This record gives sequence, structure tokens and C-alpha cells, in this order.
Amino acid sequence: MKTNKIMLITMLFISVGLFAQSKKDNKVIAAADQVKSTLIQKDAGIQKFIDNSKGYVIFPKVGKGGFIVGAASGNGVVYQNGQRIGMADVKKLDIGLQAGGKTFSEIIFFQDDTSFNRFKDDDFEFTGNVSAVMLKSGASADVQYREGVAVFVVPIAGLMVDVSVGGQKFEYTPMN
Repeated sequence: MKTNKIMLITMLFISVGLFAQSKKDNKVIAAADQVKSTLIQKDAGIQKFIDNSKGYVIFPKVGKGGFIVGAASGNGVVYQNGQRIGMADVKKLDIGLQAGGKTFSEIIFFQDDTSFNRFKDDDFEFTGNVSAVMLKSGASADVQYREGVAVFVVPIAGLMVDVSVGGQKFEYTPMN
């Protein structure tokens, strides 16, 4: 009887911990699924990246703001073989001619194990202004991987003048 109570209490703590941890994650996952559907509707060619990449990460909403010094951050979902395998954070800091604020969605595809493993090992970052494609109908047809990575950006809202230099740093957390 005592063993059953201990087991019940342990399971309660585990389930409460998982629920508390995943409540925010569930919102990000739902938003990422919506962005993925929207991207495919906007440009059916994006499906080849989803099907053929070693993995990808979708940041459904990245917020950026700045005046001379700018910062951006967002949360995303990491996929491999069509399955969610983890969560990710992006942080960006840059300096230069910039003013305003904007939000956007970002999806990063990894062509090979080397680039994807660098991302998962938290050794992946963009320096300078990375070459990203603003996704509109048919844009994916001309996109090539560069150093094992292809990046698409979809504006959501805001207005920002931005000629800056900086970098993005990513942090990956595997799902349990």
C-alpha cells in the first residue's frame, strides 16, 4: 500500500512538472504548425525542403526592435523526419542604422547531418546578416542551401529600417 502511495505521488509530481513545462511549449508548437501550413499554402515548393532536409526549426514569432542597437528573440520547434524532437530559442543582437520594430516568422532548414548537429549541439549561430529569403509565391524554387542551411522569413507586422550587423545565437532543448 505504501509503495502505491509513493508511486502515485511521484507520478503526480512528474505529470504536474510536464504540464507546467509544456504549457508554453504547446502554444509555440500550435503556432509553428500553423506557420508550416501557411508556408506550404504560400509556396508549395517549401514542401521539398520539409521532405528533404535533415531537420528544420520553425520560429513562429520573432520580435525585433531597436534604435541603433537592436535585439530580437523568439521560441521555436525543431523537427527531424517530420517529427518534433525539441524546442529552440533564438536571440539576436545587432548594431547599425536601425529604428522601429517588427515581428516575423523564420524557418531554418538544415541540409546535412553536420549543420543539423551543430545546431543541436548549440554550436550554431549566424554572424553578420544572414541571407534569408522573404517567402512569397514561388520564391522557394530559386533557393539553394548555403553552408548546409536555407532560411526563409515571413513578415508578420511592424515597420523597421534596418541596415545593421550582428548575429543570431540559438539554443536547442530536446524533448523528453
